[in-house]
Formats: sequence, C-alpha cells, structure tokens
Amino acid sequence: MEKTAFVTGASSGIGRATAVALAAAGFRLVVAGRRRERLEELAQAVAPTHVHILTFDVRDRAAVEAAVAELPTEFKHIDVLINNAGNAHGLAPIQEGDVADWDAMLDGNVKGLLYVSRAVLPHMGEGGFIVNLGSIAGHEAYANGNVYCASKAAVSMLTRTMRIDLLPKGIRVAEVAPGMVETEFSEVRFKGDAEKAANVYKGVQPLRAEDVADLIQFMVTRPPHVQLAEVIIFPAAQAAAATVRRQS
Repeated sequence: MEKTAFVTGASSGIGRATAVALAAAGFRLVVAGRRRERLEELAQAVAPTHVHILTFDVRDRAAVEAAVAELPTEFKHIDVLINNAGNAHGLAPIQEGDVADWDAMLDGNVKGLLYVSRAVLPHMGEGGFIVNLGSIAGHEAYANGNVYCASKAAVSMLTRTMRIDLLPKGIRVAEVAPGMVETEFSEVRFKGDAEKAANVYKGVQPLRAEDVADLIQFMVTRPPHVQLAEVIIFPAAQAAAATVRRQS
C-alpha cells in the first residue's frame, strides 16, 4: 500500500527537497506551505506522484486544524510527518532584539510544530514516523543567536518527550539538526539582504537542502524496529555551531 508523507514548509529549501526525496521513495505527498504557486510547481515536478496541497501558516492554529480536518479520504492516513516549517529572524544581542522577531520564531518554530503535530496525530497509527527539523543551534549556543537557539532547543526537547509519549502508540519520533545549509534561511534572517546572506557561506561549501533530504529519506525508510532518534549533520567544513573552516 502506498504510504503518505505530510511535509510542512514544502515550498522551498529543505522542505521542498524532502518532498522530492520522499516522492522518489514511493510516498504520496501532502505538502503544506504559505506559497501555493510554489507548491503547485512542486506537485508538477514530482508527477506522477499523488500530491495534495495545503496552504496555511503553521502559526495559525485554526487554519492548521481546518486544513488537516478536510484532507481527502485517500490522504487521511498519514504515515510520515516532517515538521520542517520554521524561521530565523534577526541576529542581535538579547538587549537589542526585535520583539516581533522573537514572536515569529517562537510561534513558528515551537507552537507551529505543536499545532501541526496535534492535528496530524489522530491520522497516524502504529508504524508512524515524525521527524522534527531542529538545528545545531538547539544543541549549542552562539553569540546573538539567543531566541533562535532557544526555539530550536525547544524542538530538541519536544522531540525527546514526544518520543516517550508516543512510544505506546508505536510511533517513532526523531530530530534532524543541520549545521550550515544554503537555502533561503539566511536571506530571511537578514530581511532580504542578499550580501549579508551570501557572507554566511563565504569560503565554505555548505550543505545543500538535498543532503538533508537524503538523510531524512533514509531515516524514515528504515525497518520498523530501527529508529535513528537524533542526527546532527554538518558540512565537512564545520565542526560546531560557530566553528567553521573558511578558505579563500
């Protein structure tokens, strides 16, 4: 029987790459994001995979619940949930932080993950698998990372507690915590400043979204008795959150 994977933040970056990788592995897809035109392009790119598109912001609990409640019959059973949607806004010391940025990160990275998980879990039975996208920032603090680091530390701890809570239901829960990945991440963090975003990866060969997607595909296709519970993935040029080898 064809399995169904539900991917949030699927309109770009790691989410999009993961949807493509899971389609290649034989999953049908529920793809969610805020930019419908990008999700439609994704659906065309993975054809003939069966795809159902949901358009919502994970921060909007009512929208999340309504969208999941209205899934068509053929997509109602979810085998894999990829909680990928999230964001980073700003890079400032705590005393200079923008409160709106703090709200966006906590609402998206933490509450959004909770809203989606709560909505999807009634549609997931034994053998289900949830992958939460964390970050090395959730395992190591770095200067000016404050609220983003805190939000991703929450993802890490939520993953561990979800794994305990869902054990009796036979649902596996894992975290993938990437280091430097070249996506739209830095452009969002720096409010569209392309030069600042490019400098993040200057002199480094970062991970690609597809590298993380390959890992996720591997994790969710292991035999039912195997669980890769927590994986940190770096580019070879990175040793820790703020320890990077740059070459000219």
